[in-house]
Amino acid sequence: MMQEIEIVCLPEEHENQEALKAIAATKLKLAPKRIHDLKIRKRSIDARGRKVVYRMQVQVFLDEPAPPTSFNIDYPSVKDKKPVIIVGAGPAGIFAALQCILSGHKPIILERGKDVKQRRRDLANINKQGLVNPESNYCFGEGGAGTYSDGKLYTRSTKRGDVNQVLQMFVAHGATEDILVDARPHIGTNKLPHIITAMRETILNAGGEFMFDTKVTALDIQFGNITGVKTAAGDIIQANAVILATGHSARDVFEMLHRQNVLIEAKPFALGVRIEHPQEIIDKAQYHCDIRGEHLPPSYYSLVEQVDDRGVFSFCMCPGGIIAPCSTEPVEIVVNGWSPSKRNNPFANSGTVVQINIEDIAGNNADPFKLLRFQKQVEQIAFTVGGGNLVAPGQRMVDFVEGRFSADIPKNSYLPGVASSNLKDVLPTWIHQRLQKALPAFGRKMKGYYTNEALLVGVESRTSSPIKIPRDRDTMQHPQITGLYPCGEGAGYAGGIISAAIDGMNCALAAVKQLT
Repeated sequence: MMQEIEIVCLPEEHENQEALKAIAATKLKLAPKRIHDLKIRKRSIDARGRKVVYRMQVQVFLDEPAPPTSFNIDYPSVKDKKPVIIVGAGPAGIFAALQCILSGHKPIILERGKDVKQRRRDLANINKQGLVNPESNYCFGEGGAGTYSDGKLYTRSTKRGDVNQVLQMFVAHGATEDILVDARPHIGTNKLPHIITAMRETILNAGGEFMFDTKVTALDIQFGNITGVKTAAGDIIQANAVILATGHSARDVFEMLHRQNVLIEAKPFALGVRIEHPQEIIDKAQYHCDIRGEHLPPSYYSLVEQVDDRGVFSFCMCPGGIIAPCSTEPVEIVVNGWSPSKRNNPFANSGTVVQINIEDIAGNNADPFKLLRFQKQVEQIAFTVGGGNLVAPGQRMVDFVEGRFSADIPKNSYLPGVASSNLKDVLPTWIHQRLQKALPAFGRKMKGYYTNEALLVGVESRTSSPIKIPRDRDTMQHPQITGLYPCGEGAGYAGGIISAAIDGMNCALAAVKQLT
């Protein structure tokens, strides 16, 4: 017999099965010995009261053990099946490939970058020497930007597909079962490479193909139908379905499409800075304590403010995290954030950005590259102001708001280094002024947030793609080209690992339906 109930426990009890059984027994008014097993279904932290507690939905199994749970998936052999080309090995591309196999088709993944192991060397060169390989960096390579974006799996995209199916596929490839129950699931950048490698092995073992260091330079289109792709090496790879899952930073792909008269459109995005606090400030504010207890994880926050009829909001918050250099070209500064699985670094960072609409930027609104050029210009200015070698421009928070040059820069996690700068010289005036107004307002919402111990680092500019590749809502194909499936963040249809994975699976299902 099984009953599902909600229980509330102290942080030190949340991983203690005997303590949880005792709480459940009290709530159900029965003897603790009757509870054979207890399975957590959902788990979240409630810090609204004086005491921080865990709230859990649990399944209580009375007088009998819980049924065994298996996450193994039977992937059939597709070695000799119809091919589907997938351009890009980020979350959208990898999950599209897994879905192709489950649907009986052979995925051929083409990735411009390297596998996760080889990719690490290029990341080391970025962090230590400020050297950017345009084909292998924090954005390009196996796993895409998602591999080094902390592994946050929280999403609001529940209407797009089965979120739990995606989470279970992660567990089947090495993620802990915690991601199935936590309100804000998180894998960790240190663990994601092993999981991505396991997914690649699943694809290869089922007869799929992976081709690294393979850059697509043209689509092969005949009479409005996709027939394959051409690579930088001059090879032509043939298939009647191409899933284009190249990520939000593959600017050359947008140029390729435009050159081939394939319709693309400008799309709103957001731009601002990444803000880093000492983690203890965030913990103190959110947990209402001087020192975070050992049984509580580093705390996160989510903030939003309307300033002059425009949203200013925190984005991709990384407790116990690191600010990473995510440039894809040598003369630009792009920052992002990530956390290891333990989230045990001394800093907390978050993108803090202002929404940008198409009409905000001067020029022809029909120009698909309008916002991309703006994005690129700000990144290049940040590089110049930082002084080169991927040193980023930075400013203490109160100094930024009050228009003062920071006499020094606090200790921080950005490895290439931060140069004290006036971010007014980097950010467009209308973005700079909105951030100046929003940060004190955030401080009024969250005690301790507004402080000169916080550091603003520029620029956070790759929040989403500034270009959209249109597609039909029903068939998911490009309106001009049969067999071309724009997919994921780069096409404008996702905003994180889970939504990208779901979109990849949906595109794969649509491609298989068209090929059958």
